[in-house]
Amino acid sequence: MTLLQELDYAAVFIFALTGALAASRAQLDIVGFGFIACLTAVGGGTVRDVILNRDQVFWVADPGMILSGLSAAVLVFFTAHLLESRLRALEWLDALALGVAVPAGVGVAMGMGQSWPIVLIMGVTTGTLGGLMRDVVCNEVPLVLKKGELYATAALTGAIAAVLAAIVTETMLVILLACGATTFGLRAGSMWFGWCLPVYKSRPPRA
Repeated sequence: MTLLQELDYAAVFIFALTGALAASRAQLDIVGFGFIACLTAVGGGTVRDVILNRDQVFWVADPGMILSGLSAAVLVFFTAHLLESRLRALEWLDALALGVAVPAGVGVAMGMGQSWPIVLIMGVTTGTLGGLMRDVVCNEVPLVLKKGELYATAALTGAIAAVLAAIVTETMLVILLACGATTFGLRAGSMWFGWCLPVYKSRPPRA
């Protein structure tokens, strides 16, 4: 199994856990758990592969990805009630998944020889769209759009770190570690310390 496949598997499983936790908060049945978990798990990577016109979408080439997502759904279905705060668990797992999925998207784009703007877009796309789909389907405010949260910013900065690392080294492991550490570090800092960007504040029009 290649490094990129390992990253995809890790992202799928962790994002599926967050999808299943969202399903538990919505009090869905086990089929609903499986659907939301798999939608969250493969959503971003599917869009990435379609845009990049890969030979096969990653989970079509390896159906074990879907089985991984379903296993996460079953696990959460029987254990979610043990968590003190499912929302907090969802947010931290989502941060971890973001730190894995962004490098996966960056690595795929780099492996296909894409230019740096495409590498950035694919990193952000892979990291954010699955969670966006999860939150929209579950009628929640998407984490990526929450005011005062570093989410898409964390994904973009992580992808930029990968592009900069690629200037000084050709070792893919180092490039992806820089990407993942930056992404997770910013997202975790936003949650733990309240790091955020300034938000727009409307002003009355001038007379």
